[in-house]
Amino acid sequence: MITVEVWLYGPLARFAGDKSRGSHAHLFLEFPEGARMADLLERLGMPLEEKGITFVNAQLTDMPGLAADLDRELQQNDRVAFFHRRSMWPFQYRHGANLSPGLQEALNRSEGGALHHSTVVRPGAVGQEDRREGSR
Repeated sequence: MITVEVWLYGPLARFAGDKSRGSHAHLFLEFPEGARMADLLERLGMPLEEKGITFVNAQLTDMPGLAADLDRELQQNDRVAFFHRRSMWPFQYRHGANLSPGLQEALNRSEGGALHHSTVVRPGAVGQEDRREGSR
């Protein structure tokens, strides 16, 4: 058996039952070796539609709508943090986050190829020249 530390933030705290503190919950759960992230979600009763930003050991493993980490094998003493789809980006990662290989693959396969924090400028877009000059 392995033990996994789980943090649930925002509305996801309700999946901790009586361990919920309202705004968050902190659990230690045991799983058989070989258990995967999908097994953790099933144990919590958390629908995939509510799972947002996910970190494992401070590494970003999933973003809303990608389901990039469901096959990730859980390890002894993993620390998993789940944020709701409507949650803001965690402040401690304001300068960026280390991406897991599984998430990087999912982002590469997604339309657009990656996440962007600014307006996407397409060739021929009105005002494109102004945007480029303003960013120099």
